[in-house]
Amino acid sequence: MSSKNKNTQLVSSGRKKAYTHGVVNPVIQRASTIVFDSVSELKEAAKTRGDKTLFYGRRGTTTHFALQEAITELEGGGGCALYPCGAAAISQTLLSFLKSGDHILIVDTVYEPTRDFCDKILAGLGISTTYYPPMIGADIKEYIQDNTKMLFLESPGSITMEVQDVPAMVKVANDHNVMTVLDNTYGNGLHYRPLEHGVDISIQAATKYIVGHSDVMMGVAVANKKYWPTLREHSYLLGQCTSADDAYLALRGLRTMAVRLNQHEKAALEVAKWLEQHALVDHIRHPAFTTCPGHEFFKRDFDGSNGLFSFVMKAGNQKAIDAFLDSLQHFKMGFSWGGFESLVTANLSMKGLRSQTGWEHGPVIRLHIGLEDVEDLIADLQQALVIYEQHL
Repeated sequence: MSSKNKNTQLVSSGRKKAYTHGVVNPVIQRASTIVFDSVSELKEAAKTRGDKTLFYGRRGTTTHFALQEAITELEGGGGCALYPCGAAAISQTLLSFLKSGDHILIVDTVYEPTRDFCDKILAGLGISTTYYPPMIGADIKEYIQDNTKMLFLESPGSITMEVQDVPAMVKVANDHNVMTVLDNTYGNGLHYRPLEHGVDISIQAATKYIVGHSDVMMGVAVANKKYWPTLREHSYLLGQCTSADDAYLALRGLRTMAVRLNQHEKAALEVAKWLEQHALVDHIRHPAFTTCPGHEFFKRDFDGSNGLFSFVMKAGNQKAIDAFLDSLQHFKMGFSWGGFESLVTANLSMKGLRSQTGWEHGPVIRLHIGLEDVEDLIADLQQALVIYEQHL
């Protein structure tokens, strides 16, 4: 998808007449049971059970097919599986391809629930995990074992936003017959398309920018043609499905995702530039800033950023962090992001969130810049930082 037609694609994808029935949007087709007019028709549906074939409600309806087709086009893959949340998309993708005795490589800055799943669920199934530093690049080859089956990337990384050298790492993985999976929630398919860089499966928490309104939980995984049949069938066998209503809301979110992201990106850059000049701030962790590890890879591989970034304080304590958070008015405390509202979370240290990568800096505050007026957001941060300093 080139920059010149991405807006057009977001508006038009998944809108075949078979899905819209002559109106603008795909219809909401709710179903558990699919009925057949003949034995031969039933047998054909049971035999194929493929994409865009009505078979059973868990396999999907035309509403789901429309969303899957649109996301597949967005990410440039062979097919898209839908899940009830982003964490489910990650866990079910891993379970679809890993078995007892396998080894998986996970980036050390991974989303915390992914780490928990590996340590608490995969370990119990006899699947071992090794965490690697996010900036390792082609040296990932030193971590590959004889039983390594999968390389899992997340770029930028959670909280501290390191951008990985994905093409270099994919090349090494391919040389060792290791499949690659990337959490692309930040890149959203519009600003970054992992499959174009050789990644086998791209995962998103569609809860974030695809839906865009903080009212639907959903995950998506887009696989290339090689891995799509297995991902599709195994996700079905693992019982993964979403409601037609949620699929409809995700489709609606897609239509405005480009314009929303433009505003999120513009506002976040403005807020980040203001914070960069503040006396209490050590540095900015935004992929578009040179102070962010992997900034050169972001410039090379991404088409843009969004509303999510972090900033690192020069000094701080839990009392100061709590006072800062409690004083904010426009930034609400919450663990998601990607909606229309501004959010904030804070970490005094990275202890427990990583095992291979040290952290020698001060507290990290992560912001999601929503669609409010930037002047109001900066004023809110300004007064909160005054209170922060008073509690140091």
